[in-house]
Amino acid sequence: MPPLSLPLADESATAALAARLAPLLRPGDAVALHGTLGAGKTSFARGLIRAMAGDAEAEVPSPTFTLVQTYDTLAGTVWHFDLYRLQLAEEVWELGWEEARAEGIAVIEWPERLGGLLPADRLDIALAFAAEGPRRAELTGHGGWAARLAALGAPEP
Repeated sequence: MPPLSLPLADESATAALAARLAPLLRPGDAVALHGTLGAGKTSFARGLIRAMAGDAEAEVPSPTFTLVQTYDTLAGTVWHFDLYRLQLAEEVWELGWEEARAEGIAVIEWPERLGGLLPADRLDIALAFAAEGPRRAELTGHGGWAARLAALGAPEP
């Protein structure tokens, strides 16, 4: 399946896309959020975690300094990683990576820092500024995610 490319007019649209994705997630999943600084990775993660928790007002701080935050949600424990400050991929083991992969749902900002530790079976979401118009989200499913991404379908009006 080719990548699914969707416009994101504003932060509300980003949260709405995250909410549409939330029901597809289950323990063992990895969602890799790609994009430059300010592209909306943390906003997307925040919307996703709030939707999964069933609480639109849940406090979801950026894990920029803690590197990881965990959240108990209706679908299981979500591990929100921000790997921007990681020096070596192997440092992720100290953050609970093994437990997150075995029992949780991993939402990963700056996934390129993982190198070969990035799971092959994952959902990649690339957030980018468009030359003209709104930001865009490009969703690419790898492994089992290819079929699951098809369930997301076309954008809602």
